[in-house]
Amino acid sequence: MKAEDVQDEVLDANTDALQDDDVVAIDSLRGICDDIRTELAKVIVGQDAVIEKLLTCVFARGHALLMGVPGLAKTLLIHSLSELMSLSFSRIQFTPDLMPSDITGTDILQETEQAGRRAFEFSKGPIFANIVLADEINRTPPKTQAALLQAMQENCVNAGSHSFELDQPFFVLATQNPIEQEGTYPLPEAQLDRFMYLIHVDYPNEAEELRIARETTGGFSATLNKIIDGEQIINYQNLVRRVPVPDHVYDHVVTLVRMSRPSLPGSPDWIKNWVTWGAGPRAVQYLVLGAKAKAVLRGSYLAQVEDVDAVAEPVLAHRILINFHAESEGVSSIDIIKRLLDEARED
Repeated sequence: MKAEDVQDEVLDANTDALQDDDVVAIDSLRGICDDIRTELAKVIVGQDAVIEKLLTCVFARGHALLMGVPGLAKTLLIHSLSELMSLSFSRIQFTPDLMPSDITGTDILQETEQAGRRAFEFSKGPIFANIVLADEINRTPPKTQAALLQAMQENCVNAGSHSFELDQPFFVLATQNPIEQEGTYPLPEAQLDRFMYLIHVDYPNEAEELRIARETTGGFSATLNKIIDGEQIINYQNLVRRVPVPDHVYDHVVTLVRMSRPSLPGSPDWIKNWVTWGAGPRAVQYLVLGAKAKAVLRGSYLAQVEDVDAVAEPVLAHRILINFHAESEGVSSIDIIKRLLDEARED
């Protein structure tokens, strides 16, 4: 599509049209994402949907919570992604005895240049990286969880009298094990809301497991090529923010989120029967940003309803709290999202 055609296409978006350079950048980003998928395929078998959601989340400047049983290559995927993007990486294994200072850092008494004198020097913790893998985040007490979540929200670390800005880009990709619940500290809904996406990592299919058996048990070790760097990522994140959104897409987003709230008079009866708490305003923001990033990754020059629907599940799954009636009938938040999408389209 030519740049002048794009200008005409976004006039209905009720916002500034993309510049010619932005159109070129969108085409470039689509090629970069294709290259990233190709490189990841050297070490990750399958998980195409998970990779797509991660890329969307990264370029929308969000954080993600990955839910899946052990052994599904979640850590390998995230570490490989940091290599491809030329970003610093750190992994924090969350345990019940982990302290906030183990994440943020602490003051250490050091010798100074002046003989016989010592002074405290702040030693930065693993939070000071571009991509932070918070492994099994639900295994540590709320006080330690809060230290990480505060950094996610504020993009800075406050430790004692020190305040440090975190280097950008900055992503937290946390994992949870859905099986083992003994000795865990589930994240409260208000803290889950800090994550843009909840991404379910499922088992590979039979063909993929055969590939895993053949390709990952030998002596060959793949070398990953660097595709993009931090400065480019920030530029593309800013590009995503500039993607136009038509008014009817904003209407669709707001309708979808408000329908999920059982307290509103106009919400469907089945929502009142199955949902305790619906999605909040942050869901509106993340649906729009996710739709913009999704549009860019598929090579479109404006966000459309189909882009909103494509990101609705990872954005809303952890923001809709079902009640006992839904659980007893085998209804999950995913089922509710699918029905919401169907009824929102009809409206």
